Amino acid sequence: MEHDNPRESPSKEGSSLPGEWPSSDLEQALSQILHRLSGQESRRGKARNAALQDLSALIDATEGDKLFEGTGTSLRGMPEMLGQVAKALEKYAAPPKEQGDRSDGHSEVAEKAAAVGLLFLKLLRKVEAAKNSLVCPAWKTSLRHLSGPIYIFAVTHSLEQAWTSPRSQDVAGEVLALLLHVTECGSVAGFLCGENEDEKGRFSVILGLLKPDLNKESWKNNPATKHVFSWTLQQVTRPWLNQHLERILPPSLLMSDDYQTENKVLGVRCLHHIVLNMPAADLLQYNRAQVLYHALSNHLYTPEHHLVQAVLLCLLDLFPVLEKALHWKGDAARPTTHCDEVLQLILTHMEPEHRLLLRRTYARNLPAFVKRRVPGLLVWPLGILTVRHLKRLERVIIGYLEVYDGPEEEARLKILETLKLLMQYTWPRVSCRLVVLLKALLKLICDVARDRSLTPEPVKSALLEEATDCLILLDHCSQGQVKRLLARILQSCEDSKLVNCIRKVQQVSEGAPCDGT
Repeated sequence: MEHDNPRESPSKEGSSLPGEWPSSDLEQALSQILHRLSGQESRRGKARNAALQDLSALIDATEGDKLFEGTGTSLRGMPEMLGQVAKALEKYAAPPKEQGDRSDGHSEVAEKAAAVGLLFLKLLRKVEAAKNSLVCPAWKTSLRHLSGPIYIFAVTHSLEQAWTSPRSQDVAGEVLALLLHVTECGSVAGFLCGENEDEKGRFSVILGLLKPDLNKESWKNNPATKHVFSWTLQQVTRPWLNQHLERILPPSLLMSDDYQTENKVLGVRCLHHIVLNMPAADLLQYNRAQVLYHALSNHLYTPEHHLVQAVLLCLLDLFPVLEKALHWKGDAARPTTHCDEVLQLILTHMEPEHRLLLRRTYARNLPAFVKRRVPGLLVWPLGILTVRHLKRLERVIIGYLEVYDGPEEEARLKILETLKLLMQYTWPRVSCRLVVLLKALLKLICDVARDRSLTPEPVKSALLEEATDCLILLDHCSQGQVKRLLARILQSCEDSKLVNCIRKVQQVSEGAPCDGT
């Protein structure tokens, strides 16, 4: 029969002081506590509190050399036993599977996390004391078993999530800081990768502990696992990430393929980190880059602007990998690229799109597609290839310039930036579109000049400046036709802002070169 009294449960008959217990007795006491933490009775409040109190009393009453040393005859020494206890504590404090409104359950999780965090602090202080005493070499082995579960606990509860509270976050933050101090690591990246080339990091250990909860059947059982994996992955960069590709890619793809937008965004950000920190040769091997491309491009049909933004950023960095072997020899048509395919799809979506958040997302990323450079064609920016999409780009640009986009005018500013780039790269094809583009730009200037809404003056000034720059570029591309047409308007125009823009265009020297032409 188990006792709830912390002074009775771990004690053994015939022992005088807890610090003088043999290691075998300590193992037996820890084994009992481990059973109570991992068994069904751990769900009951009284048994739970008793187990934690017993463990706290055991840690307080036991000297470091006894707590960390193993027994010569035991199948499992104290270091491994402590590691098992740490795993049980981490699982015990983990949030339950999400099922509807779990606000009460989340409050209980935060309380358990705070209690478990205090126990981890005690254990780490024992490790630190043993480390400083130099009489107990077993602390190194114990720390090796403890560091993984303690790290997962600290990350789970130090990030702001539904199951955390200010108290549990503070305790978890202290646990992580003390863990880094005891392991002599200056940062989480150093803890995971190693502080120097000769030192082996703990990233592999963490992945091993997370692996059982990251497969298709189990990854939603613990809502914290995906966040711990994602946050940990972001701390590891090249070249340390290379050797773990086979272990980090499947969970990232699994999350990105979920039906919940939150999980999709989390998975796409993991994939983006992998793309940025993995050699292109590794991504091209076994057709991994193509798998990534198809997994990402499928998300472009979603109406969720957060997801579209994450996907576009990732694709823009994936294109150079996909097109790494692409070289134009000059005697044939330039091949269609993945960037062409995505740009065509984006423009198709942009034309009829009426939702402001999606319009801003598309417009925000459009200049990056025009500025992209094809690998191997150092003198040919991808912008020249936008000639293939010029008609559709023209319709999108004109349509977006006509629509007010709110106080910040992000969409129209980005569309003006795109137009400037487009004229720089495709200037021979611009003169035949002179009238259409000139009308659109003048209409925009008039709309901004007459705007009496809440749009801040700096935003209006930025719009007028960008539109004026576009007029100057348009004039260069049309061999001065814009100046001649604007001269007629200047004679009858009374709007001061429009007059200022026209005069700026006229003041530009006719012989001045046009950037990019």
